[in-house]
Amino acid sequence: MGWSIPIFRVAGIQLRIHITFLLLIAWLAFGYYAQGGSAVAASRVIFVLLLFLCVVLHEFGHAFAAKAFGINTPDITLLPIGGVARLERMPEEPVQELVIAVAGPMVNVVIALGLLVAGGAQAFANPSTSTMEGGGLIAQLMTINILLVLFNLLPAFPMDGGRVLRALLATRLSYARATQVAASIGQGFAFVFGFIGLIWNPFLIFIALFVYIGASQEAALAQMKDVSRRFPVSSAMVREFRTLPESATLQEAVDALLATSQHDFPVVNETGNVAGVLTRHDLIAALRKNDAALRVGDVMRRDIPTVTTGTRFEEAFRIMQECNCPAVPVLDSMKRLVGLLTPENVTELMMIQSAMPRRRVT
Repeated sequence: MGWSIPIFRVAGIQLRIHITFLLLIAWLAFGYYAQGGSAVAASRVIFVLLLFLCVVLHEFGHAFAAKAFGINTPDITLLPIGGVARLERMPEEPVQELVIAVAGPMVNVVIALGLLVAGGAQAFANPSTSTMEGGGLIAQLMTINILLVLFNLLPAFPMDGGRVLRALLATRLSYARATQVAASIGQGFAFVFGFIGLIWNPFLIFIALFVYIGASQEAALAQMKDVSRRFPVSSAMVREFRTLPESATLQEAVDALLATSQHDFPVVNETGNVAGVLTRHDLIAALRKNDAALRVGDVMRRDIPTVTTGTRFEEAFRIMQECNCPAVPVLDSMKRLVGLLTPENVTELMMIQSAMPRRRVT
C-alpha cells in the first residue's frame, strides 16, 4: 500500500504504518496538549496506541488463521480507520472463510477476558477512575475490545460479520450470489449508519461511506472471480503490445511509454524470452536517479510469473493477486510471448460479461 512505512516483520508478515496514521497521532497529541497539557496528551496518546495494538492483534488473528489453510499474508497496514490484512488470495471453501473471519474478533474476546482477569471488573465497577491509573485504563481497553467484537460481527462488508454471513450463505448459494446478498445487506447497514449520523453523530456518516464502498468492492471482486472461472487467459489478454530489450536505455523506455497506452512493458533477453516486466512506477523511480548508465534490465521486475494461453482465467487471476503483479506475460505452447494480462483487461472482461445476458441451456 502506498504511503506506508514498514516497521517490523512477524512470522513473515510485514507490519506497516500508513503515513495518515502518524498524522492522526500527531493531530491528537496536539489537541490533547492544548486541552490539558503534556500529561493529558501523553495519557491519551498512550491509550490510542494501546487501542491500535489491539487492532493489530486482531489482524494477526486473521493472518494466522489464513496461514493454517495455506494462505499467506504479505503485510498488515495500520490506518486511521483500523488495520488491513492483505491476504494473497481468498479462501475457496466457505468453512475456511468462516474460520478466518471469526479469528479476528476472537482475538479481541481473548484480550477482553484477559483484561477482565487483570482487574477490569473492579475498574469497570468504578468508572470514575482516571485513564492514567491502571484500573481506568484496563476498563476502557476492555470496553473498547468488546465494542470491536460487536462492531466487527455486524453482517456487513467489509466487517468480519459480512464475511461470516457470506460463508454461511455460500453453503447453500453460489459464491457470487452469496456475496451479492451479503453486499446488499452491508449497503443497507450503510444507509442506516448514514441516517443515524445525520441526526446524531456525523462520524457515523464516514463509517457509512466506508461500509458502502467496502460492500461494493467486495461484490465487484466476487463477480470478477465468477467470470474468471468460465474463460481461458486467451479471452482477455492484450494481443497488441510493445516489448523492450534488456539493453534498452531509459530514454527508449520513456519514448515507448509516451507513444503507447501501455503502462507496463514485457522485457525480453537476447534470445527473445521473457526476462521481466518494466512498470511505469519503476521507470519513474529510475529516472529520478539521473544515472545514464542504467538500462531497462537494471530496473525491471524479474520476479514476474508467466501464464499460458490455455491457463484458466481463475488461475491467472489468483497468480496476479498473489504476486501483486501489474501485468503478467502470456506464453503460447512454444513458450513464445503472445499476450499480456493486465488488471484493466480483467475489469473489461467482467464488464462485458455482466452486460451480456446469460444464455439459457435447454
